Amino acid sequence: MQKKIEIYDTTLRDGSQAEGISFSVNDKLKIARKLDEFGLTYIEGGWPGSNPKDMDFFKKAKDLGLKKSIMVAFGSTRKPLTLPEKDYNLRCLLETGTKTITIFGKSWDLHVIEAIQTTLDENLSMIEDSVHYLKMYAREVIYDAEHFFDGYRSNPSYALETLRAAQRGGADKIVLCDTNGGVLPSELQQTILEVKKVIGTPLGLHPHNDSGVAVANSLIAAEMNFIQIQGTINGYGERCGNADLCTIIPSLKLKLGIDCVDMETLKNLTKLSRFVAEIANLKHGHNLPYVGKNAFAHKGGVHVDAVLKNASTYEHVEPDYLGNRRRILISELSGKSNVFHKLRSYNINLDKDLPEVKELVEKVKQLEYKGYQFEGADASFELLVWKTLKLYNPLFALEGFRVITERRTFNNVITEATVKIRVANQIFLTAAEGNGPVNALDHALRKALEQVYPALQKIKLVDFKVRVLDGKDGTGALVRVLIESRDQTKSWSTIGVSANIIEASWIALVDSVEYGLLYEKKQHDFNSILEEQGV
Repeated sequence: MQKKIEIYDTTLRDGSQAEGISFSVNDKLKIARKLDEFGLTYIEGGWPGSNPKDMDFFKKAKDLGLKKSIMVAFGSTRKPLTLPEKDYNLRCLLETGTKTITIFGKSWDLHVIEAIQTTLDENLSMIEDSVHYLKMYAREVIYDAEHFFDGYRSNPSYALETLRAAQRGGADKIVLCDTNGGVLPSELQQTILEVKKVIGTPLGLHPHNDSGVAVANSLIAAEMNFIQIQGTINGYGERCGNADLCTIIPSLKLKLGIDCVDMETLKNLTKLSRFVAEIANLKHGHNLPYVGKNAFAHKGGVHVDAVLKNASTYEHVEPDYLGNRRRILISELSGKSNVFHKLRSYNINLDKDLPEVKELVEKVKQLEYKGYQFEGADASFELLVWKTLKLYNPLFALEGFRVITERRTFNNVITEATVKIRVANQIFLTAAEGNGPVNALDHALRKALEQVYPALQKIKLVDFKVRVLDGKDGTGALVRVLIESRDQTKSWSTIGVSANIIEASWIALVDSVEYGLLYEKKQHDFNSILEEQGV
């Protein structure tokens, strides 16, 4: 029978302690709904005794109507020399109404003496009293042994005694915390063996990633029959973060055969990872295992050729299992297989041994030598395909442009762009102002083209990035400009390279506009055109 393990998510509490993250109450409610839809066992909502925002969250969370997950309130043991019933923190935990409460206590004698400044015996009483008091209210109580592994390394007998205190108090589960993230897998494994000799309560693990092994430690704990693993979506957390549940969950399910979610649910993991990143207002990590954009991206020609024959040659699991997808990248390392696969993704059916495919490969290599990089600019590559295969006529031609930046007052810098373009037999000369040269060029170009192509009104420029390719040339260096554009249904990226940042921006901007209009118009049946050309 397959083992089962509880997944305990602390994104809303521990994850929110990451630099750059500040969840509003509404943000936390949105994430909680998604975590429940995904079916994680526990959702730790926050620390109600520490701030008004978390108190408000728990009040509103009662209306969430969670169907799969259990909401958890988090807090600490009672304060030294305070009766549990008089302790403000414990009272706040009970007032949340959650049926599960997690409290943490000190395992490390250093913290007992120097941080909370009490005696070792009083700390043991604080742990036992607090757990017992909460159990009197028929709550499930999870005890987090903070800094357990550091405490065990410093004073093994006392660290174990703190666990015994939680066990005597009636804790339903005891979670060993690597709070500083410093324990390595071999030490963790040996310490767990010693803990199991004296503690019969079901165990869990809460690791941090300061040594880069939080996921590895989690998998070891699971293999040693721990029943609960705690972590966060995308590994968000203080310092170097917490254990990443988006790596742990598929590793448990697909590699160790340990049940934590069903296979159908697992397909929503990439979507969940990206959703939380969006709410956190952080860029989704392209290199995240399983769920990152690059997790199943292939670039080298030899790799691509093998993957197209049998994906398992360079993929450890199927991307579909995670709701992710395979990507074939185009670069100077590309072979005909890369280009052939890309053509098929555009519904262009060519034999990969045709000279047109070879010509595309050579063009890509030449352009990448000049500084282009098509991995993040699929739209520019698709336009290159259309141009090479003579599949379309340009929608407009540039006759010339001019950009003027003028500082008129102390805090008032004005940029004006003039654009002269030809559409068929018509010439358009337009001017526009903007808050910078690219913005001004964009406005001027739109002013002309929207008269002929009203669909352009739906296309918006949403991101603009500039990278200096070789800093040794100083202000004369080549720059690479990436532009992301969007309409009502999709987004796409284009690229431009030049020693002149305005020209590089113009190249990317024109590609962006032209691609959006061509895609919108759907005016080309590429395979029919190729048949007419005899390709």
